[in-house]
Amino acid sequence: MMNGQKILITGGTGNTGRRIAERLAAQGRAVRTGSRGAPRSNAFEHVRFDWDDTSTHGPALDGVGAVYLVAPLPVLDPTPQMLPFIERALESGVRRLVLLSSSAIPENSSGLGEVHGAVKALAPEWAVLQPSWFMQNFTEGMHRRTIETDGTIISATGTGRVAFVDAGDIAAVAAHALTDETPHNTAHVITGPEALTYAEVAAILSQVTGKTVTHQNVSPAQLAERLASVGLPQDYAEFLAGLDEGIARGSEDRVTDTVESVTRRAPRSFMDLANASF
Repeated sequence: MMNGQKILITGGTGNTGRRIAERLAAQGRAVRTGSRGAPRSNAFEHVRFDWDDTSTHGPALDGVGAVYLVAPLPVLDPTPQMLPFIERALESGVRRLVLLSSSAIPENSSGLGEVHGAVKALAPEWAVLQPSWFMQNFTEGMHRRTIETDGTIISATGTGRVAFVDAGDIAAVAAHALTDETPHNTAHVITGPEALTYAEVAAILSQVTGKTVTHQNVSPAQLAERLASVGLPQDYAEFLAGLDEGIARGSEDRVTDTVESVTRRAPRSFMDLANASF
């Protein structure tokens, strides 16, 4: 990253974006967040940024040397919005791109995997973050609601294991990828320190909260129907249900050392996050 240039954080009010912005601002970096919503902090510059409104792209990129890319949601194929923006960013002088992808999405697969391939092929300096499932899904996201209302976690994961990762650890890796003098030029699969079944997560939450929490396993079709019923597009609901089906087959049963190798500290455990969140 060239000194004096700003770092643009798209999705700047989201799970990882706001944490990255706070971390970089605390380091004295010139940070600009971009989102459709209002900023959560006045500690850094914020601009309106909308993937579907190209008039917001130029102002967001002005004076920027690195960009953190978060795909629009819930969009199954973000390439029509993201690929032209990436080209525009590079033409405007951006050198470093860091893309938030997923451990479940291979490079050059359709949709976000194609964006992964483009970042790798086009950017002089780059990194792609492929985190496992966020721990915050249970403390801030979709599972928190059912945990609090009826003491259940609903998934189609069966007995499959996931090495859930703290969004703060993803942000720490991203901050290094955006600012380290030597570009990472690699894809980082990011996990927490242990792989857990959803039933084991429920047991931890029961222990922490003192209330019984159980895992309710449903079929992928039932999960897709449930997700669509709360407003997700049908294709995206089916995509997410398919990811749960992959977990049931063991696709996420792995632990990597990425957090420690990049940040020089151990990743946060789910027990630690749960104790801090409930």
